[in-house]
Amino acid sequence: MGKKSLSKNKKTVNKEKKFDPNEKYKIEAAKELGLLEKLRSHGWKMLSAQETGKIGALVKKKIKSQKTGNSII
Repeated sequence: MGKKSLSKNKKTVNKEKKFDPNEKYKIEAAKELGLLEKLRSHGWKMLSAQETGKIGALVKKKIKSQKTGNSII
């Protein structure tokens, strides 16, 4: 019995939403690409690999420009 309750606690911990520091950038990129409505209605899981790749590329550019002090036009 002790092991079962331990596994339940472990599952509960894994289901907790983790904070993603790049979430702001991801949402901005989705908005720029016209994917924000799809994201809101269906979530991240319903985006294609191509769409998530484009978002990732924009996030990378935003982070890089922030570190170098340049602004993205």
